[in-house]
Amino acid sequence: MAETTSVVPLEKIPAHVAIIMDGNGRWAIQRGLPRLAGHKAGTENLRRVIRASVEFGVKYLTIYAFSTENWGRPPEEVKGLMYILEDVIDHELNELHKEGVQLRHIGRLERLAPSLQQKVLAAIEVTKNNNRLILNIAFNYGGRDEIVQAIQRIIKSGIQPEDVTAVTVSQHLYTAGVPDPDLIIRTSGELRVSNFLIWQSAYSEWYVTPTFWPDFDKDEYLHALQNFAQRDRRYGKVSSGELQESNA
Repeated sequence: MAETTSVVPLEKIPAHVAIIMDGNGRWAIQRGLPRLAGHKAGTENLRRVIRASVEFGVKYLTIYAFSTENWGRPPEEVKGLMYILEDVIDHELNELHKEGVQLRHIGRLERLAPSLQQKVLAAIEVTKNNNRLILNIAFNYGGRDEIVQAIQRIIKSGIQPEDVTAVTVSQHLYTAGVPDPDLIIRTSGELRVSNFLIWQSAYSEWYVTPTFWPDFDKDEYLHALQNFAQRDRRYGKVSSGELQESNA
């Protein structure tokens, strides 16, 4: 921890990092392997990134594991991804719990098999009091769908149109109570939002790397944090340097 904070000052560490874990399939194809082998390699890498997040002092980590659009992939790949999620819960839950990781799910559970739904809910219950790292797993998640559901919940709650604010919407999203991501990392070099955290990412900083997700190691993660630390976050305003110049 001391070594990393000497490179990235504590006050510059993003509280919330979100990651679009892209490139598993292409990683596998380059190696002459089936696409599912890439997803398995990506899952192995996720373990390393979770540990690195704890070490670096990141408090919230959101990972894009399976989108609402991913159901359109070949059935054997979808089935394999479901198996991987179940396998991770079965074999990694105890270790994550020991490391103080709190698991949360964002997205729809209803399309998952009932047995898998129960395992996800049980994992959430077991880890609910942990606070070293909040891990949001976006599985069967879509940003537009999330906003539509938030609007539906607002209407059902009886809130009057004139009383709806940005805070109201945020409070009805899956991520209610979680700060918006400071940094969003996308691997594999694609320059797309891909329906991920559309509302929450309004003022997030983006870091895109050509590295495929299975190869996105601790050093590259640190490089992303270093890059973030150099940013001047303006939130639609002028930079502090420009403000000082205008006042000179």
